[in-house]
Order: sequence, then C-alpha cells, then structure tokens
Amino acid sequence: MELPVRKPNRIPRFDYSTPGAYFITICTKDRKSIFGHIVGGGAFDAPDMVLSDTGRIVEKFILSGNRIPNVRVDKYVIMPNHIHMILFGEDGFDGTSKAPSPTNAAIPHFVSTFKCFCHRQAGFTIFQRSYHDHVIRNDKDYLKIWEYIDSNPAKWEEDCFYKEACV
Repeated sequence: MELPVRKPNRIPRFDYSTPGAYFITICTKDRKSIFGHIVGGGAFDAPDMVLSDTGRIVEKFILSGNRIPNVRVDKYVIMPNHIHMILFGEDGFDGTSKAPSPTNAAIPHFVSTFKCFCHRQAGFTIFQRSYHDHVIRNDKDYLKIWEYIDSNPAKWEEDCFYKEACV
C-alpha cells in the first residue's frame, strides 16, 4: 500500500531560528470536543468558552508555558476540540538546536513539552500527533490572527474544526 504524500509544512529557505511570532493550532486526538463548550451568544451575552477539567489542565500549561526559555505565549484561545496560540521567539531565541533534527527547534520543543505535560496530568493522550504552524510575517498578519483568536468562540459553528455532533 502506497502512503499518501504529505505536503511540507515548513517555508522553504525560511530561517526558523529567527526571533518572531508563530501561530500554532493543535487539535485534540480524533478531534473530540473534550476541552469544554461554547456558551452565550444572546443579545446581551458574548459567546465564551466554558472549560472542562481537561480544558483547565490545558490552560494551566499554556499559562505556565512561559517558563520555556525565550518562548512566550502572547495570545491563546481554547476551543472545544483545538487550541490556537501566538508564540513569540524572543531575544536569545534559537529556533534550531545543536542536534541536526528540526524537531528540536524551540517552537516544536515548546509544543512537544506542552503536550507531554498535558497528557501526563490528564492521564490520557489529549492531542493528535501533529500540529499546524504559521510564521507571522508582518503586523497586518499578526493583527488578522489576533482578531481570529479573539472572535473564534463567536464563530464556532463556522469553524473548520466544528463538529455539530460534539456540541
């Protein structure tokens, strides 16, 4: 059986050791809605996420994630079956390691460590194996992503990760 060809998810010739902003999306295993649910959305009630116990574990480690040297969580949202984060590689950021593998770069290291702590605390595998990342290239791109994160709960039913049966 021939395996499907995966498209490369890295920008060719981009220096990932460059300090800057990265937009990260991590989905739950099998896209199960285990982080909580969206409430509100009425005339006087903006949609908001109510976290489950698992969602609170994830938030705890997002908030403590700033302990990883030179990587800072700038903005995040936890949705029922995925999370979005803007991560900043700050001064002293080294997007690559001395090891030859790009998976040892600072952002993948942050994501791997974050997922490991969440899985260990929850006692089961929360996240899928892979994740999506996007290099934020300029202020316009940054503001667009910031707004996307802010408005994500209000647009949950339009979200590409929305699963009606799980709500």
